[in-house]
Amino acid sequence: MLATVAGLGIAIWTIGSAGLTDVIGTAARMGAGGFALYCAWTLGVFVLLGAAWLAAAPGEPPRSLLLFTWARLVREAVSDLLPFSQLGGIFVSTRMLTQTSIPATRVYGSMVVDMTTEMASQLVYTLFGLAMMASLLIGDGAAVRLRPMILGGTGVMIIVILLFFTMQRAALDLAGRMAERFLPGSTALADVRAELSRIYARRTHVGLAFVFNLAAWIASGMGAWLVLHLMGVRIAVWEVLSLESLIFTLRSVAFVIPGAIGVQEAGYALAAPLFGLPPETALALSLAKRARELLMGLVTLLGWQLGEVRGLARSA
Repeated sequence: MLATVAGLGIAIWTIGSAGLTDVIGTAARMGAGGFALYCAWTLGVFVLLGAAWLAAAPGEPPRSLLLFTWARLVREAVSDLLPFSQLGGIFVSTRMLTQTSIPATRVYGSMVVDMTTEMASQLVYTLFGLAMMASLLIGDGAAVRLRPMILGGTGVMIIVILLFFTMQRAALDLAGRMAERFLPGSTALADVRAELSRIYARRTHVGLAFVFNLAAWIASGMGAWLVLHLMGVRIAVWEVLSLESLIFTLRSVAFVIPGAIGVQEAGYALAAPLFGLPPETALALSLAKRARELLMGLVTLLGWQLGEVRGLARSA
């Protein structure tokens, strides 16, 4: 809660420093229709994320795509809007899937594989962004000042991902502890391990999960370009993808703060000038993202709670 309050304070200060009126005025250029288009684009991104999780669950039919997409929407909404870290979103979404006809061990095993491939694809996306930014880091005073933040954040991401790959036991223990709450008997962890081994033996499925996750990262970055385009800002796609790779990295490092509130805003204000974007324009993009997160998140949370109520009514 303290981290959320501090992040909110940073976000308010950052937007206020850039000029609240200018930020809101720039964001308003996209209009209601443009905002609706952006939300529709984001739904497409979540379909890719749902496809990645589905690919990590061999044995599930294609018709389960809608269910896995819904679980990803719930995971994101809980992580962004409720006072939990990202672990809260993971817990809620996996619990929701275990209440369906999908075997619980498959849910937890696929969750580990999906998270692994998601972080691996983010590393690729981040390295792509840094490669694009390399020319900007040479000889530019503002860029040089940002070098520690950029490289430091990326270094943390690389370390976290390498630890995740080399220390699968920790991820398995987490999945096992979650499974023990919903699976009968004392063999939950062993069952999840066996399921995870079965999934990793299906290399095509693991590869597809990676490809879908990477496509989702790129599509999300393209969504930012779409927002700027709707605001009347003309900027190269590769520049937006580079900027977004940095922002996603900062958000991942700040995973303990719900929605990375404050971190995202400060990142945009500091990094946008590298690409010729005024801070108020970048913060207008951030504001559009927050509005989309709020609208889609609230609708998702409402749908999730209605589903919980119906489930309780059926079991009563």
